[in-house]
Amino acid sequence: MPWNVRVDPRLCQASGMCAGLAPELFALDGEHARVRADPVEPDERALDAADICPALAITVHEGNTVIAPTPD
Repeated sequence: MPWNVRVDPRLCQASGMCAGLAPELFALDGEHARVRADPVEPDERALDAADICPALAITVHEGNTVIAPTPD
């Protein structure tokens, strides 16, 4: 099942960590990151990007379930 990846522009600080980790999945556009395509095929890097985002602006959904970021 494809995943839906979201970047909340209200939270995003454009640190670039997601685009550096997975440039095929994320791009920086000025003050915010964005997902290059949605939905995406399952990719561990999307989960990692959600987990390392300093602003917790990235969420990964599988159907109606949020699968990343993982709770501490």
